[in-house]
Amino acid sequence: MSTDIEPREHTELRAAVAALGRRHGPGFDRAALWSEAGKLGYLGVNLPEEYGGGGGGMAELSIVLEETGAAGAPLLMMVVSPAICGTVIARFGTAEQKAAWLPGLADGSRTMAFGITEPDAGSNSHRITTTATRTEDGWVLNGRKVFVSGVDIADATLIVGRTSDARTGTLKACLFIVPRDTPGFGRRPIEMELDADEKQFELTLDEVRLPADALVGGGTSHAPGRGGEDAGLLQLFAGLNPERIMTAAFAIGMGRFALDRAVAYAKERQVWKAPIGAHQAIAHPLAQARIELELARLMMQKAAKLYDAGDDLGAGEAANMAKYAAAEACVKAVDTAVHTLGGNGLTKEFGLARLITASRVARIAPVSREMILNFVSHQTLGLPKSY
Repeated sequence: MSTDIEPREHTELRAAVAALGRRHGPGFDRAALWSEAGKLGYLGVNLPEEYGGGGGGMAELSIVLEETGAAGAPLLMMVVSPAICGTVIARFGTAEQKAAWLPGLADGSRTMAFGITEPDAGSNSHRITTTATRTEDGWVLNGRKVFVSGVDIADATLIVGRTSDARTGTLKACLFIVPRDTPGFGRRPIEMELDADEKQFELTLDEVRLPADALVGGGTSHAPGRGGEDAGLLQLFAGLNPERIMTAAFAIGMGRFALDRAVAYAKERQVWKAPIGAHQAIAHPLAQARIELELARLMMQKAAKLYDAGDDLGAGEAANMAKYAAAEACVKAVDTAVHTLGGNGLTKEFGLARLITASRVARIAPVSREMILNFVSHQTLGLPKSY
């Protein structure tokens, strides 16, 4: 895809990651690719240099995920571990939390999952019922989470809970680092019809006891925007914007992979006198898929630029739009690719049929396209809410 608007360092990063992706390719060993990407500094490209990261931001990290995806070797945990969890800890964590987690997240030797979704809350984060109760020496967590990616391979999970405000009696969002083997922290795999190494889990938190320093930012009062009990919503939304940007990168990479397969096939497959790609019924849908992927990518780059510049409000709007556009473009690219190959599009040889299900993920996770349309209609257009 065209990279003319990118600075030279981004173009070079894109080329290097693309080469890494091609070395592994479809059917890749996730652990091996994760390890190599970490050693090369790609997984932590968005994290602070003082903790072993690259000192970049979402603009650089989204390139890494897009290019590995375009090579048929996407790393889904990049959305969670360095993008969400790494960003939250880098921005809001205590000095001890940063030292404990960021170097490992940067080089890939440690991973972290993210638990926010609950069975009865869905997209309404205000209905989260996982509660955190303060004790003399720390916290006790109780609740449930669903659709948490990669808990089995993560060293810890960043859990979104709620604490009671003694002054108002209302519940406030807080984020906690819960190590994988903490007593009372149970997990059950959710059977999914997805072709992905990263499994989905339901979590149960039954009297999970944590030390005081498990709270992101620490347990004392902080200035606005820093950490602790009074910064939970800021921390949460600081992680959700990168999640949407990276989901867009994931979708664009997948769409590019499917499109490249279809274009190569259309150039070679000949039924009558010319390759099938010479016929407009084949060529035009492929061209349209390319256009829509490029447009989605531009919005993703805008969102990343705004986020890296510290414009959280502007990034929120752009990240939602980017995620929406990328998901739609991805689904269309995959469908067009499968249709281009006909029966061959459903064979294992070409590796496209598995993307039919995978491409739908970007439409519904981490937030559905309908909720994004709600966001744009309310926040951008100023229309009234129906809920």
